[in-house]
Amino acid sequence: MSGVQYLSDRCSLVGDSLLWKFFGLAMATPNVISLSVGEPDFKTPWHISEEGVYAIEKGKTYYSPTRGQLELRKGICSYYKRRFGIGGYDENNVLVTVGASEGIDLACRTLLNEGDECIVLDPGYIAYEPSVLLAGGKPVYLKLEESKGFKVTPEVLESVITDKTKMIILNYPSNPTGGIMLREDYEAIEPILKKHHIVAVADEIYLELTYDQPKCSIGCLTDIKDQLVILNGFSKAWSMTGWRLGFVMADADIITAMNNMHQFTTMGPATPAQFAAIEAVSEKSDKDIEEHRLSFKGRRNYLVNQLNRMGLRTVMPQGAFYVFANITPTGLSSYDFCVRLLNEAKVCVIPGTAFGPSGEGFVRISYAYSLEELKLACGKIQEFLKQFNIPQE
Repeated sequence: MSGVQYLSDRCSLVGDSLLWKFFGLAMATPNVISLSVGEPDFKTPWHISEEGVYAIEKGKTYYSPTRGQLELRKGICSYYKRRFGIGGYDENNVLVTVGASEGIDLACRTLLNEGDECIVLDPGYIAYEPSVLLAGGKPVYLKLEESKGFKVTPEVLESVITDKTKMIILNYPSNPTGGIMLREDYEAIEPILKKHHIVAVADEIYLELTYDQPKCSIGCLTDIKDQLVILNGFSKAWSMTGWRLGFVMADADIITAMNNMHQFTTMGPATPAQFAAIEAVSEKSDKDIEEHRLSFKGRRNYLVNQLNRMGLRTVMPQGAFYVFANITPTGLSSYDFCVRLLNEAKVCVIPGTAFGPSGEGFVRISYAYSLEELKLACGKIQEFLKQFNIPQE
């Protein structure tokens, strides 16, 4: 007998991700260098962790308000104003979530009706399409092109809109491509979003990790503020992956609706983690963010230069901590390249197809690892590539 007979039809909508499949393979293979997961190798800055420790010592281990600690919600608004110039939000526009991942789920379940279409980027982060499906929506791919910096352009956006389009999920800086959107890029698509009354859900968890251009939040589009849902979290910029803390900024009525769902599921993040986050969004943490950003930028420069030297054409990513390397010179599919690299060179990277059909011909390589690990991995990748006789610089 099996319990499978009792599963809901909803379970068939999602399955194992290629990302986690390869992560599992790496864990099971001895002596592997894994460049697979987007987790910073920095520890959470101690002055942030210390506030979490103090909260526990002082007995602040009670239930939090479901919307999140008031001081944290106010601090998030101040943080967005200080770091990105985005104002006009107050504590009623903020919901604190269990990681940005809960924010993605809440946005889909709050905004999508059965059969509503939601535009998802291709390639794009692995969680968006499943979240749309589980909310009863229909994902519609918007194909991104390397030649255009993996940006959303007005022409391509307009081409995928139908009378059923309700929402688009954006992620800039992008996982997996490292692409970014500048203010002029957002302003170019604003009239389209306004004309069709499309809600833009923007996952900005990598916004602090923008390297050669000004950091730009979609919150700059003040004319369609009621159509914007901004997601962010503490995992990447502050190296707080295990704290499981994120937040949503949106119209107060949308936040109220999200909270109504949120309070019956998670009820809210851990209270001590929120006291640590209050410290994280304060001005005292700005120097930590900048130190991490500069370190990632140096790793990015090294990795991209090495891959291009080996003959794997790689566009310089402008944000996040991933490169989306073009492996077509090998003649292998993305999946086969990753399997063989893991088995023959003991280096784990992720097939581009884990992030959508347009990821074929690419692999995602994370540089959220030490420079020493990146150097060792590059040496192994170069040795692996010799069999393909790819011209090298």
